Amino acid sequence: MPNSDLLPSLLFKINENQLALEAAIMELSNWVEQRGSADVADNVRGALEAIDRNEEFIKMTLAVMMMRSDRDRPRVDLNRDPSRNWPFDYGRRLQT
Repeated sequence: MPNSDLLPSLLFKINENQLALEAAIMELSNWVEQRGSADVADNVRGALEAIDRNEEFIKMTLAVMMMRSDRDRPRVDLNRDPSRNWPFDYGRRLQT
């Protein structure tokens, strides 16, 4: 499998990790706010807004990349007659 086929899957997993970290950091900011540091919690939430702003674009771009990767993948015709393996004839020696 070429490395270019792995790129969309890799980016998808990195995006999942990023969203999980966002959720965890948001929980921590809530905890900090409950203990009286509202300014710190607001700063954290402000920094996390970049993830929210970019999330839809990232999802759409990944979907396009995965669709293109899938479209460009070679297909196997399962209905094809296996005795017609031209130019390769795996089961028989070629007559010369």
